[in-house]
Amino acid sequence: MDDGAQKEQGKARILVVGAGGGGGNAVNNMVAAGLAGTMFVAANTDRQALVDSRADVTIQLGRQATRGLGAGADPVKGREAALEDKTQISELVKGCDMVFVTAGMGGGTGTGSAPVIAQVAREAGALTVGVVTRPFTFEGIPRMRNADMGIRELAKSVD
Repeated sequence: MDDGAQKEQGKARILVVGAGGGGGNAVNNMVAAGLAGTMFVAANTDRQALVDSRADVTIQLGRQATRGLGAGADPVKGREAALEDKTQISELVKGCDMVFVTAGMGGGTGTGSAPVIAQVAREAGALTVGVVTRPFTFEGIPRMRNADMGIRELAKSVD
């Protein structure tokens, strides 16, 4: 159903964007569960993860910054990758009423790109919601610190 038809029928246009590996896994699970009326997007720096995605749309973030090899658990690289593809993200969220951004925090792509994706969605006028997970304690303090920083950044751009 196109955007115009959805609007005419009074249905909200809802987009779920899975950022990074954890977000991509969440999107795959939602698609497998048969959730309807929502468009699913997987956004990742890891080209192979996108090949295996069940999302309606995939975006390879940061082709220049990461060459399709992932962000290497570096949130700065994940942010740079999302900024590199900000125009493509903007086109996807244009006209959406609500955007859910989901990510596993603590790594590179999800932690760095989720705040950028949320900011773009909010600037486009969509109600923007972040749904994230924190690392397990056994994953270590550096990953926990990355997650805390990413959550603080994401909180600035969600409703």
